[in-house]
Amino acid sequence: MEEQTYKFKDKVAIVTGGARGIGRCIAEEFGKEGAKVGIIDLLDNNYFIGDISKKETLDEFAKKVIEDFGHVNYIINNAAPIMLGIDECSYEEFEYAQRVGVTAPFYLTKLLKDHLAPGACVINISSSRDRMSQPQTESYSAAKGGISALTHAMAISLAGRARVNSISPGWIDTGRSRYEGPDALQHPAKRIGDPLDIANAVLFLCSDKASFITGENICIDGGMTRLMIYHGDNGWKLDT
Repeated sequence: MEEQTYKFKDKVAIVTGGARGIGRCIAEEFGKEGAKVGIIDLLDNNYFIGDISKKETLDEFAKKVIEDFGHVNYIINNAAPIMLGIDECSYEEFEYAQRVGVTAPFYLTKLLKDHLAPGACVINISSSRDRMSQPQTESYSAAKGGISALTHAMAISLAGRARVNSISPGWIDTGRSRYEGPDALQHPAKRIGDPLDIANAVLFLCSDKASFITGENICIDGGMTRLMIYHGDNGWKLDT
């Protein structure tokens, strides 16, 4: 039996987008710590398959969670919105991204708030794109900015009932591609992120060790958002 770091045995953790990537890693780490995990994802999984952009899906999922577990200790709003830019993104696609990235985390938390156990936590997975962008990323960046702001609003509204924090991952290698060379070395940490970097932070924030942290956003990006870039510095050149 694996040694457990946190007191999560028989606690209930809900993870959206939990069938792959960061979400899957988070779900697996909660499971290793003895938690009961319920995930929702469009992809095949052993708990609930569904589209969180739809109100009726969230209603059905929340009902199942309450019937199966009776209470919730941790809500991890992880499911990712689509990334499309202003040149190609339609009204409907932009709206869909916001439903997945902002509306669903709000509504799922609303549905489960009366069933939160003492010491409950909500963790919203944002992105370093909540503060910086590449061209043609408006749908995703807007959703991630929205969930970052939603975090501090919910932290105040749920004060005394749940701590609410968000994590903004940078470049995370969810495909286990083992990036090397400039892709890795451009990061002040000198590597690409691993899903465990995010999962470890989620579990810490949900634990009693983080009991004085709420309404906060933690950017986990290997230092990239702190790196100032000017033409001619550190080998960087602007091609015009």
